[in-house]
Amino acid sequence: MESSVHKTEELVFFVLLQLIAILGAARAGGQLARWLKQPQVVGEIFAGLLLGPSLFGKLFPGFFTTVFQSVSAEPLTVLSQIGLVLLMFQIGLDFDFSHLREARNRRAVILVSIAGIAVPFGLGLVLAQCSHGFLAAEKSWLGYLLFMATALSITAIPILGRIMMELELTTTRLGAIAISAAAVNDIAGWLLLAAISALAAASFSPGDTLVKIVLLLGYFSLCWWAVKPLLRWLIRRFEVSASRLPQNFLSILLAIIFLSALATYELGIFAIFGGFAMGVLVYDQEEFVKAWKQRIAPFVTIFFLPIFFTYTGLRTDIYGLDSPAMWGWCAAVIAAATLGKFGGCYAAARWSGLSRLEAGCIGVMMNTRALMELVVVNVGLDLGVIPPPVFTMLVLMAILSTVMTAPILRLWLPRMGHAIPAAPPEV
Repeated sequence: MESSVHKTEELVFFVLLQLIAILGAARAGGQLARWLKQPQVVGEIFAGLLLGPSLFGKLFPGFFTTVFQSVSAEPLTVLSQIGLVLLMFQIGLDFDFSHLREARNRRAVILVSIAGIAVPFGLGLVLAQCSHGFLAAEKSWLGYLLFMATALSITAIPILGRIMMELELTTTRLGAIAISAAAVNDIAGWLLLAAISALAAASFSPGDTLVKIVLLLGYFSLCWWAVKPLLRWLIRRFEVSASRLPQNFLSILLAIIFLSALATYELGIFAIFGGFAMGVLVYDQEEFVKAWKQRIAPFVTIFFLPIFFTYTGLRTDIYGLDSPAMWGWCAAVIAAATLGKFGGCYAAARWSGLSRLEAGCIGVMMNTRALMELVVVNVGLDLGVIPPPVFTMLVLMAILSTVMTAPILRLWLPRMGHAIPAAPPEV
């Protein structure tokens, strides 16, 4: 009995030690990012990666082993996955297609959305075909091709939204087009990722995959026609408002979110899709969305998000890119992702009538990947369709594509007559 208690206490001790290191590094990284006029989350991502084997583990191997390898990684993994389910629910709440109602924006949004998916997806297929034999010969050819193409097609709505808020673009036509196109883009990206997950779960068997897709469509139909009215009724029943989020309602809502996560897991795709689906169902419930963002979102962002970044950092080893050839492939991944997203969206924006500077800003914003890309690449690694070195390449691509966004916008927006705020707000 004493031995069991001792093991539990030891596990709690090291998990708490890990959380202290994670939260401290995340806040420090976030403050440094703000000082450098970058979104706070960029610093948090860097902090998570630096806590992994690429820096902390290399400079202080003994300390790294003590903090992160003295006990099983399962508690950190479980916390990161619970956080991801809640985070994906929040991301679902951010999906707003009201800008599509304006005719002058609709053409630009549609063209940018299509180009923002099709061009990087096509380049991703070409890159994956060329690199499969060298980087992922032991992985499924079809899974690797489809995943790489999807990974290059993602845009990060949460980070893009935060950058737009910091630069006061949320009420502009440019901002409306960018965020709406990114929303459409991400819906397509998540559908593609769900399809790839179903394919992998069915071992890429056409018959089994078709069954899983039919089951998924049935589940999402059930959510739309049955769960959506139920959630709206609960919001009215408990009189939820921006200043009132009853505990009983919150308990029921969390149970529904987790049940949805269990359902998508049982259907053969990741639990995070269940959280996302529930968020999309209530994105237009303004009072509830305000209440969630005021009461719950800060805890998810401050506590769970850094855990996910560190979880990703612990799986990222830059030293796995141990040859000029590997770094060459890494450069090719970054180039294909940037050229596909920026080039495709720039051309589409110009075709829809935007000026060169406006089209350039659209391309830069659509190239922002950050958090969403990290979610996607973790799914790819868990599915077994990409090897660790490719995981590292995609993580680096996600960071670089995000870091370049704010500085370029700060350079180009004044030339369009848009004033840049003096400093980003603390979040």
